[in-house]
Amino acid sequence: MTSQTNPVDHELVAAAAHVARTRCRGDNHTVAAAARARDGRIVTAVNAYHFTGGPCAELVVIGTAAARGAYDLVTVVAVGDRERGVVPPCGRCRQVLLDYFPGLEVIVGDGEGVRSVPVAELLPATYVWAEHQLDAE
Repeated sequence: MTSQTNPVDHELVAAAAHVARTRCRGDNHTVAAAARARDGRIVTAVNAYHFTGGPCAELVVIGTAAARGAYDLVTVVAVGDRERGVVPPCGRCRQVLLDYFPGLEVIVGDGEGVRSVPVAELLPATYVWAEHQLDAE
């Protein structure tokens, strides 16, 4: 797998970190996400933890963005509460992000800080949902 690193949107990381610090409370909301729309708007959200598998912050931010009319997201990041920093998306979120926004940049943490990578790079040899949909006739 080749590693294509792009510039990191530090304003987006700061927005998610701010929401994680100020809005994540207790065990129900432990991760905040921020996404930048193509028009420059930043949308934020928090996860909704539930033992049945409530939605991750990245999935909530997709719905929040749509509710605000931001349908074309270009970058996303998730930040954990209690100063845990940038956290990578889980497998389910990676697949959903790729399906909704194939050109999306995802900010992830690694041993040397944060970096921005194409979502497709997080799922090599992935299933592509759109390619398996039946054509409406």
